[in-house]
Amino acid sequence: MSITLTQLRSFLAVVRNGSVTGAAEELVVTQPSVSAAVAALSREVGVGLTERMGRTIRTSDAGKAFAPYASDVIGLLEQGQRAAREVGATSQRQLRIAAVTTAAEYVVPPLMQAFQANRPDLELTVEVGNRGLVFERAAEHAADVAIGGRPPGDGRLVGDAFLENEIAVIAPADDPLAKRRRVPVRELGDRAWLLREEGSGTRAMTEQFLASHELTPRVLTLGSNGAIKQASRAGLGVSLQSRTAVALELEAGLLSELRLREELPMRHWYLLRSSIGPVREAVRAFTEFVKQPQAREAVEAAQRGAGGLRSLNSTK
Repeated sequence: MSITLTQLRSFLAVVRNGSVTGAAEELVVTQPSVSAAVAALSREVGVGLTERMGRTIRTSDAGKAFAPYASDVIGLLEQGQRAAREVGATSQRQLRIAAVTTAAEYVVPPLMQAFQANRPDLELTVEVGNRGLVFERAAEHAADVAIGGRPPGDGRLVGDAFLENEIAVIAPADDPLAKRRRVPVRELGDRAWLLREEGSGTRAMTEQFLASHELTPRVLTLGSNGAIKQASRAGLGVSLQSRTAVALELEAGLLSELRLREELPMRHWYLLRSSIGPVREAVRAFTEFVKQPQAREAVEAAQRGAGGLRSLNSTK
């Protein structure tokens, strides 16, 4: 078998872009060169990895099955190159973190600060995205670690729960239900529910929660935690949110919390990485760090500090 890196990269670009045209633009090469590389790869594998649909080409079922292995090969080689350069002191050690939006806004910054205090030799970078993108980046070795919810069950990622992610139901500050000790969730069935975009773990959690209680309310989709909080403040609806993301607004009285009779979803933050290949020293060090009390204390201290700052500003 004489598979080349050019063939693998061309094929994966077709998978990502859904077309030879898009792949050629991404790789800055000609369309015939992409087509030739993918055709040669199909011959080496022994089955067509793409198929023609009218005037376009798409990934075949065989190609979809092959794609994760191609991603692992490319990702591991790039990881190996980085590891060799770091040992050879020809490049700075780096840890690439991918994080879902909520974690990137409220959990990752204090973790980075506390970790880098002990490891100033490491350059830390963060890529932010929804659940699907973050898992994909970690699985394809485009990120060294990811921080998000529970890993999917396909075995491509391994994860360690390191921090509880408590969930709260938020509503406008003057919502009359906030005065009640407990509210049956069915009383929220005629409310609009504010959801994140498709692919968000928070959205999936909310949809599962509503379905489990046989509720089909009106929904309003917004693209960020900030937009949802502002929409709820304006009286546009209620929402399930990570308490970490709404702690300041609840403390300042900008939002209210509805306490439900029913049990809310139980969630944790996970540190995730690819299950394939060796673990670099930087990844091992960060993995061990987030399991330590120091990591949890750093996140909690950041939340308390922000709350204290908000309280101080409100008195000025």
